[in-house]
Amino acid sequence: MMHQLRVNVSNAVLPSDFREVLQRRLGELERQLLSKVAELEDEKSLLHNETSAHRQKTETALNALLQRVTELERGNSAFKSPDAFKVSLPLRTNYLYGKIKKTLPELYAFTICLWLRSSALPGIGTPFSYAVPGQANEIVLIEWGNNPIELLINDKVAQLPLFVSDGKWHHICITWTTRDGMWEAFQDGEKLGTGENLAPWHPIKPGGVLILGQEQDTVGGRFDATQAFVGELSQFNIWDRVLRAQEIINIANCSTNMPGNIIPWVDNNVDVFGGASKWPVETCEERLLDL
Repeated sequence: MMHQLRVNVSNAVLPSDFREVLQRRLGELERQLLSKVAELEDEKSLLHNETSAHRQKTETALNALLQRVTELERGNSAFKSPDAFKVSLPLRTNYLYGKIKKTLPELYAFTICLWLRSSALPGIGTPFSYAVPGQANEIVLIEWGNNPIELLINDKVAQLPLFVSDGKWHHICITWTTRDGMWEAFQDGEKLGTGENLAPWHPIKPGGVLILGQEQDTVGGRFDATQAFVGELSQFNIWDRVLRAQEIINIANCSTNMPGNIIPWVDNNVDVFGGASKWPVETCEERLLDL
């Protein structure tokens, strides 16, 4: 009878003990599981960060390598002379552009000349822009949408009677002086337009950024794809005076090679970004034949 009672008591207590043990074990397993999940999440996050950092490091290294390969390929013999190259901007994007390494001093007059070729419609975009702190449109040449080509100085506008979107090389020169804000526009050596009162008595501010192919909304950036230049540019030169008409004719007809005394067109002064590229340019005589 006593033995029977002991068995019954044991049987009555065991399920309760077993439940407690089971619950404790389950609780322990749950804690271990949650701990493992948290550990895996940390590892995953760490791995993601390492992968991102590794990818960024790899891309930086590849870009540096690609740039070095490009430099080595060019060497000193890539172009027949330091100015015998063009910048190609084949797509209307907000990330293809060239940058002039030098900046401008304070200017009371200037002449800017360049060769360009574009068949982009509507409007060739922005061949060049110069932005300074506080004034993104210090000097801009732009043909946007169906508007005429415009010259902006200190955000003041003059419309220029130039027509260059025929897919042929054209030589463009713009002159300006702070005295009465007088300007002239030349195409292929011929003076096609002149005017005054364009930002009169305003000196061009120094220390800004000169960009080829994009219009700047802030210094060196905030490009708008709809205003991007599509085509090829070469021989971008800047002088700190108004060139005489005969000097401009001589440059345009290839009878003289006159580098800008402020910004000359030389390979090591022009960087390209975003898929823009430098290529050997046709000779001046070949460009003339294209007119």
